[in-house]
Amino acid sequence: MSPVILRLALPSPLRRLFDYLPPAGVPAALQPGMRLRVPFGRREIIGILVELTTHSEVPADKLRPALQLLDRQPPLPASLFKLSLWAAQYYQHSLGDTFAWALPTLLRQGEPAETRIERIWHVSPGAQLDDPRLSRAPRQLEALRALSQHPHGVPQALLERLQLNRDSLKLLLDKGLIHIEERRQAPAERHGAWLAQAELPLNDEQRRAFEAVRAGFGQFHCALLAGVTGSGKTEVYLQLIRETLEAGKQALVLIPEINLGPQTLERFARRFNARIVLLHSALTDRERLDAWLAARDGAADIVIGTRSALFTPLKNPGLIIVDEEHDASYKQQEGLRYHARDLAAVRARLENIPLLLGSATPALESLHNAQSGRYALLRLNQRAGHAQPPRFIRLDIKSLPLDSGISGPLQQAIRQTLEAGQQVLVFLNRRGFAPTLLCHDCGWMSQCPRCDARMTYHQRSRELRCHHCDHRERPPAQCPKCNHLDLRPVGAGTERAEERLSTLFPDTEVLRIDRDSTSRKGSMDRLFQRIQHGEPCILIGTQMLAKGHHFPRVTLVAVLDADGGLFSADFRASERMAQQIIQVAGRAGRAEMPGKVVVQTHLADHPLLVQLTEQGYFAFAEQALSERRGAGLPPFAHLALLRADAHQPGQAEAFLDHACSLAEQMRDELKLETVELLGPVPAPMERRAGRHRAQLLLQAGNRATLHRLLTPWLQALEQLPGSRSVRWSIDVDPLDLF
Repeated sequence: MSPVILRLALPSPLRRLFDYLPPAGVPAALQPGMRLRVPFGRREIIGILVELTTHSEVPADKLRPALQLLDRQPPLPASLFKLSLWAAQYYQHSLGDTFAWALPTLLRQGEPAETRIERIWHVSPGAQLDDPRLSRAPRQLEALRALSQHPHGVPQALLERLQLNRDSLKLLLDKGLIHIEERRQAPAERHGAWLAQAELPLNDEQRRAFEAVRAGFGQFHCALLAGVTGSGKTEVYLQLIRETLEAGKQALVLIPEINLGPQTLERFARRFNARIVLLHSALTDRERLDAWLAARDGAADIVIGTRSALFTPLKNPGLIIVDEEHDASYKQQEGLRYHARDLAAVRARLENIPLLLGSATPALESLHNAQSGRYALLRLNQRAGHAQPPRFIRLDIKSLPLDSGISGPLQQAIRQTLEAGQQVLVFLNRRGFAPTLLCHDCGWMSQCPRCDARMTYHQRSRELRCHHCDHRERPPAQCPKCNHLDLRPVGAGTERAEERLSTLFPDTEVLRIDRDSTSRKGSMDRLFQRIQHGEPCILIGTQMLAKGHHFPRVTLVAVLDADGGLFSADFRASERMAQQIIQVAGRAGRAEMPGKVVVQTHLADHPLLVQLTEQGYFAFAEQALSERRGAGLPPFAHLALLRADAHQPGQAEAFLDHACSLAEQMRDELKLETVELLGPVPAPMERRAGRHRAQLLLQAGNRATLHRLLTPWLQALEQLPGSRSVRWSIDVDPLDLF
């Protein structure tokens, strides 16, 4: 009888499986998806069992036994195991690496896939806020009041989010006013209603959208909720989640940015008597595993997370929501280059549950899917309540002097808004003080020594910084080329705009929100709390401000530079520009206060800007789709980008030349004449982080045709001479062609 052979996926870039014998003394009940510790060269690594077989191309006497079985049950449910197989095949990635993306770090390192004991903080029975022992203890009273708002207790993760004083909590424990329950995370028995807060009434459009998605519960159904900013998409989400919970199911909500997590968690926690976990890259490995296990074991009712949370298992999956589905953050740019929105549709189909995509500015691919019948299209055209849409003003700045990027008419509009007691949002998608440092005598500019890019001047830290490779250096005291002393920051970034606005409006608080100002844990929360106080202030920031935040007292939005997307060689640039303008404009004029959006531009009559600001995003999208169709570009074509980089100039292009020749040969042999090969060419930024880059683009009108070439071609590339002297990767459905 032939011995059983284990075929494992190992964390390796090689697109193949590895054969092992079972470990000694292991029972026969091995299942695909289980983790095993195996020898690999001189190391021990952890692999995932993919299949059991009795045949191997490796001679039996050469096969090594696995060392240890780590699981009694596979950590991933069958649906996510299949999802990983699908993702590896579609995105043309190593299966072992794909499983590594799907599992939390500690599980990849061999930690048990079991829940820990959790601490839950409760208000003790009989404890009162008017307890005389608290009359002179305001911090203890504040902590008790915060805990009393959570009748089912506060888990440790939420306790840290509430930022309660630890000494006060200890004193409350000593007084017996609160107590700690220790328990294994497990599905809690339900007592009482799911709702902790009354729902808002839905208008007719919201009601129709809600009913359309609810009708698809219990089966795969994908809908695109295309609602203008402020139309109440979140309320539709919340009521659908309530329906999901009442059916005994769990909900997964994807958001594009870590910074949206805390406010989303807070809003959901106010609405539901439910256990909610938050998953994102800023968690520690232990925190991430605990949340992951809580979701898998059914102890978490709602999972909120960024891109990678898509791989979180649910014991009773009921609904997936992808908020701001257009956002490029859902596309992974390293390793497994998956798109979480697209992969969510595959997962929903595997789990036979509905998927809801939401956005005020849907991706053109999503709109095309809705128009072609793949998705149901649900429109919300009216802002919720009595709010009016913001009024756009295209401000022609061709003949206007600019002060750190701010024109005189815009300064006046800001002043009027502040005098009315309201808030202003200034959008500039360029962080730092100035895009470059310039010698006024010879024209020298601060160039990154490792990239074909200029270094940005950051005045706060007094350094030049490359935003591509993060190279940093002190600004020179004199020009390195001509020794002249007149070095000047040129252009305006968020730091410079912040400095100038603080000078122009000295009595007004100016808050800068970009990656630099929010890098410390909790900094974003603190900034938002100051904004929510409602005092007149000016917010200056990058695209972080355009992503779903609610600023009820902002009535003026200023876009300092709207022209960048009009000149890019990237065919997606105009779509991104339109989405950013509409999204940031949506922060203006909620509730009863009308909003105004001032768009500074040198091209006030540009057809794209005119159409966008006068007819709205959907008119722009129809025109853009028509142009894409005529040009044969996505979503009417399918792309794959082979990138290569090397230390030596020309090395990457030489490898891609060989790759292109091989692809042409295989295309002819397989009779796939409709696949086009464009390149190889140097990347738009040819040198980055000290490596020289080139790329080869493959394009086809049919997705299956493209993959019929990709699969054998990429396997052959691994054997190509020079494949190990360059670093190369394939990006299926690339968003960025750089």
